[in-house]
Amino acid sequence: MKVINAFAAQKAGGLLTPYSYKIPEINYDEVDIKIHYCGICHSDLSVISNDWGNAQYPLVPGHEIVGEVEEVGNQVKHLKKGDLVGLGWFSESCMHCNQCLNGSHNLCPNRKETIIGRHGGFADKVRCHWSWATPLPKGIDMKKAGPLLCGGITVFNPILMAGVKPTDTVGVIGIGGLGHMALQFLNKWGCKVVAFTSSMDKKEQILKMGAHEVINSKDLSTMEPITGRLDFILNTTNVSLPWDEYLNALAPQGTLHTVGAVLEPMQIPAFGLIGGEKTLSGSPLGSPALTRTMLDFCIRHDIYPIVEEYPMDQVNDAIQHLKEGKARYRIVLKA
Repeated sequence: MKVINAFAAQKAGGLLTPYSYKIPEINYDEVDIKIHYCGICHSDLSVISNDWGNAQYPLVPGHEIVGEVEEVGNQVKHLKKGDLVGLGWFSESCMHCNQCLNGSHNLCPNRKETIIGRHGGFADKVRCHWSWATPLPKGIDMKKAGPLLCGGITVFNPILMAGVKPTDTVGVIGIGGLGHMALQFLNKWGCKVVAFTSSMDKKEQILKMGAHEVINSKDLSTMEPITGRLDFILNTTNVSLPWDEYLNALAPQGTLHTVGAVLEPMQIPAFGLIGGEKTLSGSPLGSPALTRTMLDFCIRHDIYPIVEEYPMDQVNDAIQHLKEGKARYRIVLKA
């Protein structure tokens, strides 16, 4: 048995306190990771508060993990002790369903999440199936890499799903933890990028991140000049928005794609879709193979999240900083 030292919420919405638990000897297809850094994501806050109704307590959050391999099962051939790896939202797939066999492990009906029904990365170690222990490229900045394993792949996957072209004009709604990475990806993809933000005080910084144009999402009149111009819009927010206005901003055959976990039903006018052959879509993260591709793209173009670092034992301070909307733009905990 191994002992893992972590920080856990004992009840919904509770503060995180020191917590130790034991795990059995490693299975043949598993990997144990010694954690160096773990990001804090809004999804961690949602699970701590049980907003989605699927949390189990004690709960060890954390699913933006980077570290080094500590031990591998005897059937794991491509990883060895000391290798640098990352782990995101998913930690296991069945490896035999049609989705796994065609490379879409993130759509496996039997996939397991890193912090749902198991303990995550606000800890000194974490265990996962080998398929989701993603090798990190040489030279990657470990301090900044963790959020790429969740937020990064979440906004990278839709670019390929929607067939976004370098000649496209695209929009990103919400320039926070997800959106600021989406701006960088789409800019380096070659697109003309329009940012929608309710925080116009961040305009100059948003332009430096890769936006070519910034629109105040609180003033719908400012959207008129872009009506019918955008080939693709990515929503990264988790709140209800005037969806008809954004559909109007799409060009014919354009796509409005959401990765923001909007809890209320999205009110979409049917004729707003039908008239221009427009598409509404969504997605959860991406496959292990696509995650590797994204990391290579990040290294090639020097794409990283902007991060603030806290020591792991100040996790509650870090969570409060995120809750208050003060994070610029992702928070990472150093183990």
